[in-house]
Amino acid sequence: MSNEMEDAWQLLAEGDVPGTVRALRFIAETTPVRELAEITNSLARAVEFEDLATAAAAVGADPSDSKALTALGYECIERGISFLAIPVLREALRLEPESSMARAELVTAFEDEHRHGEAVEVLLAHESMLRAWPERYLLVYNSILSGQLERAETEFAKLPPPEDERWLFARDRVAGMLTRGAAAGAVAPLDWNDLRGWHFTLTGGYLGTLSPYGFTAGMTGRWAYLGDNPELCRYSLDRLASILNAAGRQPHSVSLLPGRSDRILGLAAAQLLGLPTRPYAPESTDTLVVAYDLAELDQDLVRTLNQRADGQILFEHATCWTRPPAVSADISGLLVQRITAPWEPGLRVDEQAPQADSRAEAEIAEEIVRADGTPDTGDGETPPDTDDSFTAFVAATRDTWLRGPRTPLNSPGPVGSSRFF
Repeated sequence: MSNEMEDAWQLLAEGDVPGTVRALRFIAETTPVRELAEITNSLARAVEFEDLATAAAAVGADPSDSKALTALGYECIERGISFLAIPVLREALRLEPESSMARAELVTAFEDEHRHGEAVEVLLAHESMLRAWPERYLLVYNSILSGQLERAETEFAKLPPPEDERWLFARDRVAGMLTRGAAAGAVAPLDWNDLRGWHFTLTGGYLGTLSPYGFTAGMTGRWAYLGDNPELCRYSLDRLASILNAAGRQPHSVSLLPGRSDRILGLAAAQLLGLPTRPYAPESTDTLVVAYDLAELDQDLVRTLNQRADGQILFEHATCWTRPPAVSADISGLLVQRITAPWEPGLRVDEQAPQADSRAEAEIAEEIVRADGTPDTGDGETPPDTDDSFTAFVAATRDTWLRGPRTPLNSPGPVGSSRFF
């Protein structure tokens, strides 16, 4: 047993289940399957996941049983620990190469871990066995999310129309990605650092700003934790205005969502754009719906935005990229893991008790309008993001914008960023 595995067992003995899971993440793929099954069994029993414990016990008893391995991999995925499923399912597929179930579960585990290139490798290694739906579709999907657009185009051309109507959405989804990717690729590099190009390709939404900090240190334009300020809100709204102008879109009103943060930002947007406000209604047409952070709203309300009314545009200032909301915004001001709005209580350097801003919504909105929206120069490592290049990207891709439902994507795609677990 390795020292790292001994440390994981010690954490479990101390009752630190999250710590045990974190420790296993770093050693799962270098640990013998039997050892992995044994600690997974104990871990599952500690949290009373009996199905997972039973599956792990079966592998501990016979790690050469491919069906038991597949069952354990499935249970790991169901419990949100797909990283543990990967070595287990790899072994199952090694023992039984023709197992479509082990192959499908391994692809799912790789997708959950955002390791789309490895999902492609698994599918290509068994290409002669792939069914069109869903396996060849998954080859197209994971090729796109791993940045392999040419392969995705080739494989998509081989896909016959699905006989089962349930796959029509999936077909249309990857078709939309490929169409947007072609438009974006004509004016953007779509390389491992092109966050805006890939965000548009994958979600259909425009990304207004890039984080000016830590670009080359693992963030590539995304924020981790952010204490927001009026200046950044103003910059985000200025980029919103630039998108509307470059895309030739002229909403007739701003729709205000019920959250306090949403109303503040909506009032500021309406003032800057010279538009009247109205309460949000799902059927409202030719309107700009303004959200500060969709994750903070009632999710039943958020889901009413999935199908876009005619001329309706959804703007979200702060989009969580690690746990995306139920809909994907048409425009995101920035991508962040966690954010504190300027008017919310937050930690201070002097450790005084944090206080929320109790001023009227209109007064805080006016402060955003008056703020200097000049972008922060940051640490100097983020590539230039000029207004001219930004609007040129929008102008070149606008014909492929605002098509289809606002479907969320639970993956960062080809452009990875550091995150906090």
